[in-house]
Amino acid sequence: MAVMLRVEHYNEGDIIKKESLHFIAKLYHFMHSTNHIADALLSWFDRHGRKDLPWQHDRTPYRVWVSEIMLQQTQVATVIPFYQRFMTALPSIEDLAAAPEDTVLHLWTGLGYYARARNLHRCAQEICREHNGQFPTDPAGLEALPGIGRSTAGAILSLAMHTRAPILDGNVKRVLARYHAVEGWPGQRAISDRLWRHAEHHTPQERVADFTQAIMDLGATCCTRSQPNCGSCPLHDGCLGRQRGRQADLPGRKPRKEIPLRRRWLAVVTRSPGEVLLEKRPVSGIWGGLWAPPEFDEEIAARAWIQDIIGIPSEDCRIDAPFHHTFTHFKLEAHPVRVHCEANQADATTVNIDAEGLQWFSLHPPPTVGLPAPILRLLIRLRAETL
Repeated sequence: MAVMLRVEHYNEGDIIKKESLHFIAKLYHFMHSTNHIADALLSWFDRHGRKDLPWQHDRTPYRVWVSEIMLQQTQVATVIPFYQRFMTALPSIEDLAAAPEDTVLHLWTGLGYYARARNLHRCAQEICREHNGQFPTDPAGLEALPGIGRSTAGAILSLAMHTRAPILDGNVKRVLARYHAVEGWPGQRAISDRLWRHAEHHTPQERVADFTQAIMDLGATCCTRSQPNCGSCPLHDGCLGRQRGRQADLPGRKPRKEIPLRRRWLAVVTRSPGEVLLEKRPVSGIWGGLWAPPEFDEEIAARAWIQDIIGIPSEDCRIDAPFHHTFTHFKLEAHPVRVHCEANQADATTVNIDAEGLQWFSLHPPPTVGLPAPILRLLIRLRAETL
């Protein structure tokens, strides 16, 4: 449908102003692009889309769901080996539901954002308990499950069930923000709502799985955050961001805040022939549900704990060089407070250790439980020392 906009010469008293014409032009762009985006993306996808990712084979709600959770805030190249290992160990939702939490967290070690793994486990148990192992087939039912938001629900519905449902992951936000020149940070509710309206508007009735994959692929491989390849983009002609030279500015960035530094001291206790003492962290907070050395706010507290629980004088401890790890909201500087005891010394501390909920783990190889990535690297160094 062709739309003609005729602009005459108006005097100051005329009703139609420049702003009104601008609004009409944007409305025209919105209406005109309804099928253009879907048609152009599907044509591009047939030639250039990714069709051999591990979760695209034997595409089931379970396999799609696990991939979508892993891909949250994580690049595809990083996810692939984790996904393959996870699927080998837990090929079905029943396997995941029945697995011990430590097994799930161990398979997740290195991916970060461990609340995703705990929610994945809880969600599998709820699906098996409340839905006989079958995923709900409607958005509301999916979004009621632990760890499944609107975009993940849309991905499950469109990719695995071929049901029309929009998604809005990071790649899609970028594509739509640039195409429609949506200013502002998508983390703001008003901006997110606008992008959701665009996502809903452009999602076609047919080939929804291919369209969903196509718009994600475009953001991941062409409409990238830095140095987008606009010359190869199938949406090149209609993109308002490109027309205005605003690609680098869209979508808007999250307001930057200075990331604080937190210093912590870890009581790292080893014993012959090659074991380390760990505790399971509380479910809430950083590294929730994972195993790590006891953590303290001050060096003196870590030394005192070692003396009280292990029975080795605090002055016999040594402080290793700190290691660093960056979280979303702060930077961690962790100082290992080291002490080693022989088997006969450790036997005398069994009662204290049991009372504190601690556990000895072999370092050969490192334990197959949930471990934060920097703690796993620490244990690998300890293992090398005890070989």
